[in-house]
Amino acid sequence: MNLLSVVIRELHIEDYDALISLWDDANLPYKPEGRDRRDNIEQEMKQPIAIFLVAEVDGKLVGFIFGTHDGRKGWINRLAVSPAYRKQGIAARLIAEVESRLSNFGIGIIACLIEDWNTVSIQVFERLGYKRHSEVIYFTKRRDSKI
Repeated sequence: MNLLSVVIRELHIEDYDALISLWDDANLPYKPEGRDRRDNIEQEMKQPIAIFLVAEVDGKLVGFIFGTHDGRKGWINRLAVSPAYRKQGIAARLIAEVESRLSNFGIGIIACLIEDWNTVSIQVFERLGYKRHSEVIYFTKRRDSKI
């Protein structure tokens, strides 16, 4: 595959079914009855701090990234590339595009949280210059187990 044939564009809600198929293909855990329901994603996409991008090859959705910011720090919240299209620079292009858009907001720090079992993502982010902070302990409080 020629990287020039990869198109990076914004996610449209009409891409939802293809997005869920990509997440399944990439073994990315998601909450289809909670935060990843179509209507929830559609609402998130309307937020001015949200960056939802996809990578397409010949009209097929093969990559996805979701970024946000809080005005101070940017976050890469989700990254997925179909296994058949990995190691071709798609993740790096998606990350670079989110980094560029966050930079346009004046964001100088970008972070991501990666589960310890996800060695593929850990390697991608380390290769792209992200520094691991093993001393951070992650806490959440959820009003509903579905989100």
